[in-house]
Amino acid sequence: MGGSILGNRVLRKEDPKFLTVGGTYVDDMIDEPLLQGAAHVTYVRSDFAHGTIVSIDTSEAQAMPGVIAVYTAADLGLAPSPAPFNPMVARTLLASDKVRWVGECVAVIISETRAQGEDAISAVVVDIDPLEAFVDVEAAMASTTLIYPGAGSNVVFDTTVLGMPDNTGDAYFAGCEVVVKGRYLNQRVAPCPMEVRGSSVAWIDGRLYQWISTQHAQGVKSAVVAQNGLTEADVRIITPDVGGGFGAKIGAYSEELLLGELSKRVGRPLCWRETRSESMVALGHGRAQLQYVTIGGSRDGRVSHYQLHAVQDCGGFADMGTILAPFMTRPMSSGVYAIPNIECRTTSVVTNTTPVVAYRGAGRPEATAAIERAMDMFAAEIGMDAAEVRRVNLIPKFLEPHTTAIGQTYDVGDFEVALDKALAAADYKALRADQAARRASGAVKQLGIGISVYVEITGGVPPMGDDAKIEVLDDGRAIVYTGTSPHGQGHATAFAMITSEQTGIPMDRIELVWGDTDLVPVGGGTMGSRSLQQGGAAVNQAAVELVEQASKLAARLLEADEADIVFNKDSGSFAVNGTPAMAKTWADLAVAMKAEGGLKQRTTFSASSATFPFGAHVAVVEVDTETGQVRHIRHVACDDAGRVLNPMLLEGQIHGGIAQGAAQALLEEVRYDDDANPVTSNLAEYAMISAAELPSFEVIHMETPTPVNPLGAKGIGESGTIGSTPAVQSAVIDALSHLGVRHIDMPTTAERVWRAIANA
Repeated sequence: MGGSILGNRVLRKEDPKFLTVGGTYVDDMIDEPLLQGAAHVTYVRSDFAHGTIVSIDTSEAQAMPGVIAVYTAADLGLAPSPAPFNPMVARTLLASDKVRWVGECVAVIISETRAQGEDAISAVVVDIDPLEAFVDVEAAMASTTLIYPGAGSNVVFDTTVLGMPDNTGDAYFAGCEVVVKGRYLNQRVAPCPMEVRGSSVAWIDGRLYQWISTQHAQGVKSAVVAQNGLTEADVRIITPDVGGGFGAKIGAYSEELLLGELSKRVGRPLCWRETRSESMVALGHGRAQLQYVTIGGSRDGRVSHYQLHAVQDCGGFADMGTILAPFMTRPMSSGVYAIPNIECRTTSVVTNTTPVVAYRGAGRPEATAAIERAMDMFAAEIGMDAAEVRRVNLIPKFLEPHTTAIGQTYDVGDFEVALDKALAAADYKALRADQAARRASGAVKQLGIGISVYVEITGGVPPMGDDAKIEVLDDGRAIVYTGTSPHGQGHATAFAMITSEQTGIPMDRIELVWGDTDLVPVGGGTMGSRSLQQGGAAVNQAAVELVEQASKLAARLLEADEADIVFNKDSGSFAVNGTPAMAKTWADLAVAMKAEGGLKQRTTFSASSATFPFGAHVAVVEVDTETGQVRHIRHVACDDAGRVLNPMLLEGQIHGGIAQGAAQALLEEVRYDDDANPVTSNLAEYAMISAAELPSFEVIHMETPTPVNPLGAKGIGESGTIGSTPAVQSAVIDALSHLGVRHIDMPTTAERVWRAIANA
């Protein structure tokens, strides 16, 4: 797709609204007429991580001021629902037999005001007999105390049950000159979107209307339909502006799924919004993967064997976290390297912690972190520069599909050029010289340089494609209906650019509609970095087909052969070749089609496969060897997302991704005590990163278009996260490698760094 506007820096269409009046979120729907007179919902959550429920006494809460009703699972007649990825794991939407993590819902209060509901929480008396609680996946695997007795084990999924081979152990490396082993923890993190979850419901003439902060309105609708025993026609899901999702808002949670039934019981619309502290324990977490890594090869730097056993912490339910390791980490385990022999087994384990969901990157950052850490360990063992070890083992440039030893097929790749671009921009030789000088002088603040080269999979979440519709109004404006939804990515800008490129309609006359299942009944949602390559490709296809439809209509109105019709994009008009004065504009054509239902085109784009963005990051840190304090002073990123539609949107996604990835490497960690009580349950205790802890990022552009879609675009939403984390972690360790430090688990906090120095 070429044209005059591609690659231009344009003002984001979203910016004026967000910079002036602001967005409209679920909690802002106070003026919605259908929600007038709404009551408020508050959930009572478990204070125990694991235990048997003896009784729940709601009588005192029922008598509290403003309380309309209090319900338990028994009151609502809730039946256990099997987990989507292990039918032997089942629970009710409100805990009934057991509680399995701190924050699990055990009862629900409906009150006139939100404050009254919060006051009534302490009046609900939940009697629980405590059971042994598990934070550590290794302890959970070994124990006979089962979180879900029906599952027969705390291991709820393993790739060996799919017929995939187990790892063969040390014998696999018998022919290697060098073998290095590592045990790495890719720690648990909280998504922390700016907007916490919220939802409102109202029954209108027997039909359920539900407003919800979600990444996938159509997917949520299916869950709401099933939960309420309704038909598709009985439910309308509406998603206003969404203040961040990061994967945690893809699906519907218990709190949202119960609202329809609760509203019906009390005969009033209902509103629910979680607090930030609730969000920290009830919104799904990310990462939480323990990795056993062995890497082997020769002393000339060639890696011949790689073995990974990824143990995925699912948290308290076999939800999306169950399949992240087998279906995302495993296929990407070889990364960008031409390693001829690879084994990877994954094991998914339930623990007494918040369930794990698909947090930004979802299994691919974990795969990259493992192989990049292994490459660093291998380089250190043979005394070879980390960049050179990577270069020696990179898959050579390929512009046709390439299949790795683990069996994953990549679309296109030029990994060495990405590495070279990042190293050149960073002036790698000068950085190493600065590092050597500091080491020679015994400086307190040592320099660390971290490198990562990565490839990831995007758009691989079914359906692999999407729907789009474009409608032209009587005044020549266009409305684009899309099945993907924005949470800050810039969809309104991107999809207006695509539509304008094909139709000639100015961007400021193009509006975007999303997230309303009455208006957009079919859609794949926004996840897995799929929006541009699939949703955008659908918009592009609809625009092309719309122009074809308009040309036929113009030929009919102008009484000419279609082959003689010329479309002038600059003026947005259709005319007979040689007679431009007789042109028909988009507005003319829309008016002409009014009696026939309007001028519109709906289409479905189907992608043949996922795409595989790649890149290289160089992170530079200063480490104070007396205090362990780390300062991230420079970050260079070369991220190849295929053909670039808009550099401003691209860089915004990369910047946000780097910030989240660096945050995991340096600061962020969800922590529990030995009894599985969360100790990072608010933003005073959970170390969110800010601009003060980050350098200005240096973004190097590289474009290797993919043949998978007509835009040539690959995903970019997760790339910065995937490339930055191992680079920053590596930089911290590299700063101390001359002292004998070989590894520090994330986050590389001052305390951990100081202890590593002391132990070395």
